[in-house]
Amino acid sequence: MSLLGCAKSGFIICVGLSIVLLAINNINQIENDLNAEAEIKECGFYPGELCKALYEGKPAALVVGNICQEALPPKREGPIILESNCSTLIYDLHFITEPLSAEEADYPLAYILTIHKQLDMFVKLLAAIYTPQNIYCVHVDRKSPKTYERAVRGLASCFHNVFLSSRQETVVYAGFSRLRADINCMEDLVRSDVAWKHVINLCGQDFPMKTNREIVQYLKGKWSGSNLTPGVIQPPHIRYRTQVTYKEFVHMGKSYVYPTKEEKAGPPHNITLYFGTAYYALTRNFVEFVLTDRKAKDLLEWSQDTYSPDEHYWVTLNRMKEFPGSTPDAGWGGNIRAVKWREQEGVSHSGCSGHYVRDICVYGLGDLRWLIDSPHLFANKFDPSRYGLVTDCLERRYRLRVLDGVEVPVKQSWYFQDEYSTMSWQ
Repeated sequence: MSLLGCAKSGFIICVGLSIVLLAINNINQIENDLNAEAEIKECGFYPGELCKALYEGKPAALVVGNICQEALPPKREGPIILESNCSTLIYDLHFITEPLSAEEADYPLAYILTIHKQLDMFVKLLAAIYTPQNIYCVHVDRKSPKTYERAVRGLASCFHNVFLSSRQETVVYAGFSRLRADINCMEDLVRSDVAWKHVINLCGQDFPMKTNREIVQYLKGKWSGSNLTPGVIQPPHIRYRTQVTYKEFVHMGKSYVYPTKEEKAGPPHNITLYFGTAYYALTRNFVEFVLTDRKAKDLLEWSQDTYSPDEHYWVTLNRMKEFPGSTPDAGWGGNIRAVKWREQEGVSHSGCSGHYVRDICVYGLGDLRWLIDSPHLFANKFDPSRYGLVTDCLERRYRLRVLDGVEVPVKQSWYFQDEYSTMSWQ
């Protein structure tokens, strides 16, 4: 590496890059099939060969990838969004600006994105799932910094079909406010002129595993006219959530839910409670029915002082035969979200190569193979500030899959502008 190259890239980056190249030289002696030395020019741009090797779980690639992650410069998404005009943002962030097929154009989706931090991950998520025929309601936690909300609002203003929820909540983990945030967006979405078919809710640390077209085909196929709310009848070990009342505490930057000693009466209308995931795909007919139905409203009011009501509300309503698109006999099927739970180590997965937060894996490089093999529509959790190469490899692979076989001319800006954006590796 020349001194001129160091002057251009910056001393710190060059030192990190030199370490990477030395590591690759040593690694290549161990594993000849990873030929990354000639490809890596700086750690901000990853060659297809390195990502391929990471997907294959090669130990050498994991070593190189971890070194690269440490050398990554800090992200500047917030200032970039605040300082750029819409045309520049849409181009630089590689947003797709046309429906990619007639099938997708005829089946618009609605999204609810509930976020509170990590602007860079939100940008990656929105850029991945964005298409102009869909509609996106973004709920920004009232606790979030004003600069964060301003950046999100600025990005949303660049699109006719992205908007912030008209009513914000101070969201508390496992509290009623989390469920209320979704309903606020639903109330906005049903007033939209977009004739969306299903609504899908996501959080800021999700990322799609299936393309928009694959999601549309999945919902039109097996789940045509039906809701996806994976879950089962409330198990005995979960009943504590609804047997006593819970309250939300928010003060001085701290927020949590705590139980009281007050026993809680059973659910209204003698409703049988179910327990499941808080994440779903719901039909528009179902949403419109829920927002006006007396049983649904009574259950919502009853749920206000329960623990994590979003994990019983949707799945319970979707088991009632009189609700549109209901699936009374459904279980855990549905493949909404891929999650590595700590308790499932050795059962559904072999472990988390990143780290656990609230017993959910934040994916590391060693989880990439498991992720791309997953049948789920989305996956959780990602943290690009900690494992930047994980999301970088995934979003580039994902974009190539999105653009494969499209029915419209592909614009160059839809590709990521790096040395492997036109490679056809899958």
